[in-house]
Amino acid sequence: MKLIYAIVNNDDTYAVSKGLSAEGIRATKLATTGGFLMKGNTTYLICCEDSGVDKVIEICKQYCKKRKQTVSASSVMGWAADPASTMEVTIGGATIFVTDIERFEQV
Repeated sequence: MKLIYAIVNNDDTYAVSKGLSAEGIRATKLATTGGFLMKGNTTYLICCEDSGVDKVIEICKQYCKKRKQTVSASSVMGWAADPASTMEVTIGGATIFVTDIERFEQV
């Protein structure tokens, strides 16, 4: 068995949830915040058989789109940046961790 942690941009959360649901994949959703831009994310916890990992990753690839966003340079570079300057960063996509799970129970 595997435990998948899929960290998804909030803009993609609805589509990912629908995609997982359509395939009968159950997931626990947690509201999380990214450390880089301090923006909202959703972290999915998904327990599945080893053979289901690729399907979950494919769903994330299908529904998690990368996009460009303009942000304050100080939010990226900290106090050293000019507060009035902006920069373009890539956001979105998904960060996925897959770990072995020794035991899984639903009670």
